[in-house]
Amino acid sequence: MKLFDVYPLFPVNIVKGKGCHVWDEEGTEYLDLYGGHAVISIGHCHPHYVEKMTEQLNCLGFYSNSVVNKLQQQLAERLGKACGYEDYTLFLVNSGAEANENALKLASFHTGRTRVLSLEKAFHGRTSLAVEATHNPKIIAPINSNGHVTYLPINDLEAWEKELRKGDVCACIVECIQGVGGIRMLTPEFLQGLRRLCDETGTILICDEIQCGYGRSGKFFAHQHLGVRPDLITVAKGIANGFPMSGLLISPKFEAVYGRLGTTFGGNHLACAAALAVLDVMEEEQLVENAAQVGAYLIQKLRDLALPHVTDVRGEGLMIGIELDQPYKEVRQRLLFEEHCFTGCSGTNVLRLLPPLCLTKEEADDFVERLKKVLE
Repeated sequence: MKLFDVYPLFPVNIVKGKGCHVWDEEGTEYLDLYGGHAVISIGHCHPHYVEKMTEQLNCLGFYSNSVVNKLQQQLAERLGKACGYEDYTLFLVNSGAEANENALKLASFHTGRTRVLSLEKAFHGRTSLAVEATHNPKIIAPINSNGHVTYLPINDLEAWEKELRKGDVCACIVECIQGVGGIRMLTPEFLQGLRRLCDETGTILICDEIQCGYGRSGKFFAHQHLGVRPDLITVAKGIANGFPMSGLLISPKFEAVYGRLGTTFGGNHLACAAALAVLDVMEEEQLVENAAQVGAYLIQKLRDLALPHVTDVRGEGLMIGIELDQPYKEVRQRLLFEEHCFTGCSGTNVLRLLPPLCLTKEEADDFVERLKKVLE
């Protein structure tokens, strides 16, 4: 049997990692400015993370959600304090798509409505409702095209108000910094206006913090730069540093109904041990603050250098887009194969940087030098 071919793969087999560096099977070292697609939050193979995962696996890896799991309760309390949402409740699942799927479902249960507003160039996942809310017709199968979702321009409050005033929208779902969409950022005026309109029309505001959240922007959540409190917040990627896990933070306006939401693997013992270890390291090493400081340093350095072929540098914290005057493919490949540096991409011409939150200024300088060699 062979693997089903879904991704174009770089011919590199990564077998080892430490901090912001990884090694292939030939022993070649790479600087990781991609973090496994924003998943590695505290760095590869952090010793505390390895220790806590090993301890838990030696005790119990899994039992079902039909019994008390005190690790889930600990995680809910710790996460509430870390992000400032102690009055919200937490539902744990396995992937970002699942978190968004359940958020949209919960919004529809709460309002009794079926229509959703989403941003142009949005990406929210590949499951049924999540992929319909994703603005990419290439990955929306006919069975998922049910007409639930209207896509609207970024930061165009007038267009969103026009749709919301129709009174049939159950939810607005937004990424405060769009990842796949090219590191495009919501303005405070737009999101604050959207919050007001959602309140006026009885619509649920969902902030998808799967990529831009969990400290990546230099605050725990990206929407906290913009001065709003969403009704539902979805998290994944960095929550467990590579172990499959996600969550839905639910405001007090929602009432739990037994059987309405459920999961087999979500919030299992090993996943919770991973997530608790991540919070330990984030707090001990002040990684949210580090993301803010090193991210601002890297963005400013890239702007000041005015590198050839770079038309814009934008982002917040350690979620950075470098817009090029040409397709990103050649630059990204040369960074990988000549300078041994992993980067991401979005759109057709944006290099996307999503490094572990422990990136140092020295490593940022190292990346800039490697990029400079390629572009010059």
